Amino acid sequence: MGLFSFWKKKKKHPPQRPISQLWETLRQSSDFVELSFIVGGKELSIYYFDSLVDPQVLQERILCHLQNDIPNHPTVRLEDLQQIVPIQRIEVSEDTALIEEKVLKGFVAVTFREQPNKAALMSAAAENLGLRENNDSENEFSVVGPKVGFVENVGVNLHLIRRQVVTPNLVFREMSIGSVSKTKVVIAYIDGVANPEVIQTVTQRLESIHFDLVFDNAILDQLLADNSRTPFPLFISTERIDRAIYALVSGQVAIFCDGSPYAVIGPAALFDFFTSPEDYYLPWVLGTFFRLIRFFGVAFSVLASPIYVAVLTYHYEMIPEDLLGPIIYSRSNVPFPPILEVLFLEITIELLREAGARLPTKVAQTLGIVGGIVIGQATVDAGLTSTILLIVVALAALASFTTPIFKMSNTIRFIRFPFILFAACWGGIGIIFAVCGLLIHLGRLQSFGYPYLLPFYPFRVRSFRDTFVRSPYSETAERPMFLRPRSRFRYDPNAAKQKRDIDE
Repeated sequence: MGLFSFWKKKKKHPPQRPISQLWETLRQSSDFVELSFIVGGKELSIYYFDSLVDPQVLQERILCHLQNDIPNHPTVRLEDLQQIVPIQRIEVSEDTALIEEKVLKGFVAVTFREQPNKAALMSAAAENLGLRENNDSENEFSVVGPKVGFVENVGVNLHLIRRQVVTPNLVFREMSIGSVSKTKVVIAYIDGVANPEVIQTVTQRLESIHFDLVFDNAILDQLLADNSRTPFPLFISTERIDRAIYALVSGQVAIFCDGSPYAVIGPAALFDFFTSPEDYYLPWVLGTFFRLIRFFGVAFSVLASPIYVAVLTYHYEMIPEDLLGPIIYSRSNVPFPPILEVLFLEITIELLREAGARLPTKVAQTLGIVGGIVIGQATVDAGLTSTILLIVVALAALASFTTPIFKMSNTIRFIRFPFILFAACWGGIGIIFAVCGLLIHLGRLQSFGYPYLLPFYPFRVRSFRDTFVRSPYSETAERPMFLRPRSRFRYDPNAAKQKRDIDE
């Protein structure tokens, strides 16, 4: 028993890796800076993350004093830097783990050639690095969870990510895109989690882009897409920091573009666009309920108007007798066939949406409410549409807003019209044809080479734990296996299942 206890104790304390290996690991990221110079006959090196350090503190309090004061102290050691550099607390350590932790939190590490295994740690963390006053996530709002979003400065966005993901394996790769704009683009991923094939694919596609101006990530989204002839977004565009971090931890890759307050995330599957970060801040039962409501809303938004057209044009026998009377009464003064009636209302709703999106916020709210009520009532009174259809179209428009990602919401608005035309031509059979055609199209789509319909096609049973249902955290320790991550688990699944409550 004693030998076994001694072996376990030794296992908990693995040998410390050398400090040179730490610098080698951190050099993979483009925002890691290493400065080496000779001052007063002393060779020193400075290590820090540019995205975490305040440049003013670095220049005025650290570099300036090191360059000016060290020549006056030729025998200075790391332990003596407290008398030279005006930083409140300077800690000298040989512990590689401590040095790694401090550097990842915005500290500057200084080493002397005479003391290669030691580092002086000086705090230079940037608290509000270029943050604007209002950088809330406006288009992906949620009641629960953080409200901070990305901004147009890529350096600030990298700082926000680096401040939350405190690991040396977080890697930023920087490149320049655009023959005229020379836009700074950064690839972010977690080394040891993301699949190297995905990283290589993203890098090659970015390097092969020959374009003159890149103003926003939306342009990169289209240039990187596997299929440019589809209305479906193949990558997730998000302004939420928590969604981007969760994607990185899951094994996906994020792309940041200077001048854009959005991050492009891939590979992405169709069901990722109906997942909201708010699902994970609520109990899993409520998260599952709201996610199912979202899927129902999408199905209703796409199929409600086509079913109305198909039933009233070809399938009157499907209408219950109790409902047939009110429908005939409501359409008694309507001179148009159902297809024209539906198209008129759908186009009117789209006009109101576009007008509201282009006007100032307060005017847009007034236009949406007053315009919808006035136009709806006027069309019914004029006999241009029936009251039942007005209710159906209004509910379908309302259901389309349940989609968390704006680009997918636009796609749902668009595909409703082909479904309406198929229903008008062939009725219920036309809707079935439209659904089959949509599934065939989705089955052929890919995102960075990964099937768009995962985990349905190819079928992956274990990945359904976080598709329609948001399972408890004790059952979601495993990363999505269809992403082929290098690290299978996000945390210990056995520890997550243990009860934390202590019975008294």
